[in-house]
Amino acid sequence: MTPPDAKGSNDSTFALSKLGQIAINVGDLERATAFYRDSLGMRFLFSAPGMAFFDCGGVRLLLGTPEKPEDDHPSSILYFTVPDVREAHQALSARGVELEGEPHLVHRTDSYELWMAFFHDSEGNLLALMSEEIPG
Repeated sequence: MTPPDAKGSNDSTFALSKLGQIAINVGDLERATAFYRDSLGMRFLFSAPGMAFFDCGGVRLLLGTPEKPEDDHPSSILYFTVPDVREAHQALSARGVELEGEPHLVHRTDSYELWMAFFHDSEGNLLALMSEEIPG
């Protein structure tokens, strides 16, 4: 059985492919807003009661306090693509972000190496830096 598309038909060409917004639960909205704006350098867009919005490379990032107890859970891991994971690691460290160890090689192919480094935001959510670098 083919799942229905957004219009309710069985059009098999329909596929979700682009994220418009990601939400992250936070306990202290002011503290989290300052972390994402000042420590990570993300562009603040606007706020609404209980929410703050940032531009994340064309995808809107929503920081919000959970409305219901069942909505209060850790977020998925956000992987921020950077050109050079070591430079990004150093820049965040200089801003007081506590990173979990040094950048490390995760995967190697013939054409690139995948490097990552992990850190937590002000609310305890796990985040990551990632870069695909040409070996050599």
